Amino acid sequence: MAKKTPAPRIKAYAAAGVDVDLGNKLKGGLQSKLAATHSANVLGKVGGFGGLYRANFPGLKDPVLVSSVDGVGTKLKIAFALDRHDTVGADLVNHCINDIAVVGAQPLFFLDYIGAGKLDPRVFHQLIKGFTQACRAAGCALIGGETAQMPGMYAPGEYDLAGTIVGVVDRTKMLDGSRIRPGDAIIGLASDGLHTNGYSLARKILFEQAGLKLDAKLPGLKLPLGRELLRVHRNYQPLMASLPPKMLKGAAHITGGGLLDNLPRILPGTCDAVIDPRSWKVPALFEHLNRLGEVPRDEQYQVFNMGIGMTLVVAARDVAECLRLTRGRVIGRIEAGRGRCRIED
Repeated sequence: MAKKTPAPRIKAYAAAGVDVDLGNKLKGGLQSKLAATHSANVLGKVGGFGGLYRANFPGLKDPVLVSSVDGVGTKLKIAFALDRHDTVGADLVNHCINDIAVVGAQPLFFLDYIGAGKLDPRVFHQLIKGFTQACRAAGCALIGGETAQMPGMYAPGEYDLAGTIVGVVDRTKMLDGSRIRPGDAIIGLASDGLHTNGYSLARKILFEQAGLKLDAKLPGLKLPLGRELLRVHRNYQPLMASLPPKMLKGAAHITGGGLLDNLPRILPGTCDAVIDPRSWKVPALFEHLNRLGEVPRDEQYQVFNMGIGMTLVVAARDVAECLRLTRGRVIGRIEAGRGRCRIED
């Protein structure tokens, strides 16, 4: 009688919920995907203890490195529910790039963090696809990251994301808002939905209070509700970098805190930003949120971007040219004040 082949022994760590071999297998196929985002400045290979980037910045007299770290927040809950994960990968990259673009920096390299209770190869590859596509579009190298398996930390099928960006700007061209003066104009660039902020309130209003489903079709929305909520966070850096030198006096990325809290971050203490809410049409998604949730006006402009994803401050003489180049719109002005932002009645 033939002997039965014994079943492969399950490793103790895998039995505890951490499959090291699966992690190694998934990461082993990343070399070609990440290499597609690399320039000659990227040294070493994927999978080392640290990503290597050669600090060579031709044309910059006094290069300053600029860094930022962020996440995607509870927008991930929408990705889980729709089982689509490439868009949140792109969201993370673009959000981070915008955060350094407001000081005039161009992105150099990005690193990601994925934390999950259990690795799902399909989800992992979708996330990597989102990272790499956004990095390639931005001319930014994806040079490494961390994938952590932590059983018991997350609900089944869920994960968390974080990203770190490093960029560079010539110190003489840094945007710090110090040149902003009363009489300057505030130009708004359109967002593409909620971007990556306000989702905790949006989910409560839409799904808990209003009882809507992800496939709901609301007036004024081109896509079903879930897909509208997964619209990718726009990357404004290439457009901002294309503007003539010295045109921009300051820029604010409209993320958590909305217009009310983000514009003051770039204002001199002697200036206020005054926003005219009648100067642009608020997209239908925000109108639905404010109507269904009965959100007070000041809170609307502090939680949601209200259709404005980036604001640029320029001198009055540069308004026409800036509008032509950006296709933005004037949404407010700078007045003498105390470093605050207010929404005009």
